[in-house]
Amino acid sequence: MRVTASNHPLGGPAESQPAGAPAPLDPVAAPAGAGAAAAALVSDLIQPAQQALAELPEIDQAKVAALREALARGEISFDAGRLAALIQRYHGGRG
Repeated sequence: MRVTASNHPLGGPAESQPAGAPAPLDPVAAPAGAGAAAAALVSDLIQPAQQALAELPEIDQAKVAALREALARGEISFDAGRLAALIQRYHGGRG
């Protein structure tokens, strides 16, 4: 899965904050001074990682082929019921 702005906590839309809660740190919108220096540092650190992620293929076909072969040889097993339970548990609390 490729990480995009819509499914990554650093790139998605802002979540609503409870009343009285401090606003989340937004280094891009930081005021001039120390905040701006912090924003530049964060940007310098994140930019190479974002570029590397963008260059990755969405699906690693070699790994997919290796897993298919291992499944066919019986070296690994697949439990569809367990997968379904894990998916349901993960998404169960979301509406």
